[in-house]
Amino acid sequence: MKTHRSVAEKVFDIVNICILIVIMIAASYPLLYIIFSSLSVPSQLAGYNNILYRPLGLQFDAYYAVLHNKPILIGYRNTIVYTIVGTSLNLIFTTTLAYALSRRGLMLRNSLMIMIVITMFFSGGLIPTYLVMKQLGIVNTWISMVFPGLIGTYNLIIMRTYFQSIPEALEESARIDGASEMKIMVRIMIPLSMPIIAVMILYYGVGHWNSWFNASIYLTKSSLYPLQLVLRNILVTGNTDDLLTSLGTIKGRDMSEIVKSAAIVIATVPILVLYPFLTEVFRQGCHDRRNKRIRIPNGFAQDSFFNLHCSG
Repeated sequence: MKTHRSVAEKVFDIVNICILIVIMIAASYPLLYIIFSSLSVPSQLAGYNNILYRPLGLQFDAYYAVLHNKPILIGYRNTIVYTIVGTSLNLIFTTTLAYALSRRGLMLRNSLMIMIVITMFFSGGLIPTYLVMKQLGIVNTWISMVFPGLIGTYNLIIMRTYFQSIPEALEESARIDGASEMKIMVRIMIPLSMPIIAVMILYYGVGHWNSWFNASIYLTKSSLYPLQLVLRNILVTGNTDDLLTSLGTIKGRDMSEIVKSAAIVIATVPILVLYPFLTEVFRQGCHDRRNKRIRIPNGFAQDSFFNLHCSG
């Protein structure tokens, strides 16, 4: 049905759109600048002082140099492993604990939550944490990249709150059908929680992908370095000789800056590609919940499941 909009509402929409366009340009320009500069010809970019809105010329030497550099390729491999393994473990532990803390019948539930929330404001500090990791024998191993921060307190609270928002009638009806606590969590609660799980994958995944601080503290073997630490060392020290050597000749400072831009683009693109898929899962999950499209898991009696859900 077509609705009539007043002049004031149309003006408000136009102003909103203009503001959002300005914010979008301001937020995306730094990344666009890096992409354009990585594709530009060094000699043309060196003398250019205006706003860069397109590549100045076109060359792919910088990407060739980055993709043929062994430390970067090793860092890429390590980062992919840390991100996949770390995010999987984060999801398993966070989901399990959040579900347990969302159950009203859990003994000492409030006391456990208070102790967990305290860790958001107080921590042991860097040196005590390092000593604990050393005593556990995980310093200089890949485990040190996934074990600290296995459960994020903030993410745990978000998931717990989401589980509590799911109608208890679903749980009660599943129990009537003979489901155990584990079966309720795996086959009912988790499928209904895909939007928040998508958000957790995004939070934890981006965190692991961009992580370099833990690696700088716990790792000394360069073969275990994640990509971000390799790039940080290149950007901080400014030493790109190894990268430029793969081009067969040292091409000077101008080429060095472009190679740095190419390295940043290659490190950023994978997580940008992942983002739209997670957004779609989040949007679809919210749409299903808003329209109450609850899929009845196989093996449960549909009558009791549906009736109790509706009565709730």
